[in-house]
Amino acid sequence: MFSGCERFFRPGYAANLIASWLPALDGVEAKLHAGARVADVGCGHGASTTLMARAFPNSSFTGSDCHEGSITQARKRVADAGLAGQVTFDVASAQTFNGGPYDLVTTFDCLHDMGDPVGAARHIRDMLAPDGAWMVVEPYAGHCVADNLNPVGRVYYSFSTFLCVPNALSQDGGYSLGAQAGEEAIRRLAADAGYAGFRRVAETPFNIVYELRP
Repeated sequence: MFSGCERFFRPGYAANLIASWLPALDGVEAKLHAGARVADVGCGHGASTTLMARAFPNSSFTGSDCHEGSITQARKRVADAGLAGQVTFDVASAQTFNGGPYDLVTTFDCLHDMGDPVGAARHIRDMLAPDGAWMVVEPYAGHCVADNLNPVGRVYYSFSTFLCVPNALSQDGGYSLGAQAGEEAIRRLAADAGYAGFRRVAETPFNIVYELRP
């Protein structure tokens, strides 16, 4: 399952993360070129972390995930890529990772899998520098069922029913985002967690990208 999730999402990250998603954030790309501190939360096997590290050699990256097996794999891949001095990985949840303040925190297709996404959002805000940004990448979804009755939405509803929602409900927290959480749900979460800034900055047929500011 962990390998399958990465194989599904990695092509979209490779095509869009460096080319369009990060440049869409206000002032973040310049910070990354100059040298920024980045936390990639829920990093899985580290595909997103490795892509960013290769593109921005002056920045340092810390990936974290609650699944120890994924972190073991991420460490191996980073070592094989010769990036071990620039990238570190820790076994930690989105509510417990540390090492801030960070100039940028990223979450890729994992916020909707969390049983306590508001707790994660609040902790991320605490870990951000005052002028830092949180980039939230989530599956493409509309606000209501009718908005999602298309080929991608139908596939995502299947994934959500069998994997995402049960996984979130199995955790402590009690604030599952539910199936196909669109912009309104993410905006509401940002407000509940106390963020001052929220905007939708990019999208593909498979993902929507949001920028949150503390």
